[in-house]
Amino acid sequence: QVQLVESGGGLVQPGGSLRLSCAASTSIFSFYDMGWYRQAPGKQRELVATVASGSRTVYTDSVKGRFTISRDNAKKTVYLQMNSLEPEDTAVYYCNARHISGVYTYWGQGTQVTVSS
Repeated sequence: QVQLVESGGGLVQPGGSLRLSCAASTSIFSFYDMGWYRQAPGKQRELVATVASGSRTVYTDSVKGRFTISRDNAKKTVYLQMNSLEPEDTAVYYCNARHISGVYTYWGQGTQVTVSS
């Protein structure tokens, strides 16, 4: 069982920045593909960005050029740097860990991001 603990959410004005962090409890963090997803009220959960165990990154189109996902295997942590935030980015952001075998998947509890003036 892997526990994921997110932090860094909050209230920010449009155009502002936030950095989300997700710390994992596993000793084999490097064997997990990590991702950030979000769910806005009344909408389905959607992929924001992923970083594979080999550090390849993928972004959804709406955040390209504004968000950056990264990982620190020594700290067992994945980050999401969010710049130029827009009201449409308001959502609960969830951290995801998927073992490279595809067998095991874990979710964090979520952290609220609100972009509003």
